Amino acid sequence: MDSFRKLRGVAAPLPMVNVDTDKIIPKQFLKTIERTGLSKGLFYELRYTENGERIDDFVLHQAPYDQARVLVAGENFGCGSSREHAPWALLDFGIRCVIAPSFADIFYNNCFKNGVLPITLPQAQIDALMADAQDRENPELTVDLEKQVITRPNGATVGFKIDPFRRECLLDGLDDIGLTLQKETDIATYEERRVAEAPWLTATRPA
Repeated sequence: MDSFRKLRGVAAPLPMVNVDTDKIIPKQFLKTIERTGLSKGLFYELRYTENGERIDDFVLHQAPYDQARVLVAGENFGCGSSREHAPWALLDFGIRCVIAPSFADIFYNNCFKNGVLPITLPQAQIDALMADAQDRENPELTVDLEKQVITRPNGATVGFKIDPFRRECLLDGLDDIGLTLQKETDIATYEERRVAEAPWLTATRPA
């Protein structure tokens, strides 16, 4: 996955609580295991009517928020079922950071595994960042993962905490597979030794 170091971009305000994963990406979009093309389903029921007509006043349909890289949301974001398509859809739209007072645990963990940075902050700081995002004249935030700081449009900064291991994985662009491949030499060495010590384990059975 792509590394995450410093992100500067438009922040979209979504002042809703308990946004579940079905609202983030409805079930009809879960038929694919591809990580691309899912942006069309992101917040589908908020963006379109039952007849498929576009809801123009939804935030992600409005400029400049249609180019959002950051999402400022309400508490308990990502609750509901444990679908990994939720962070995939956010990422495919271009959103690499979600800032909220709290997240559902499974969604929170899935974000880190897919290159999306979820930041938890106290409600008072969320309110300030939400106000920044709602100012469509200048809704840009800068998220610096190395320094663990968010810079607001007025130049003020907000610090955030993150697990050191997860931080390093994002900085280096390492998902679970990437972490495993770091041990590729050790794994190959083990497999060679195992074959030498117990060749019968890999012996071909007679037809």
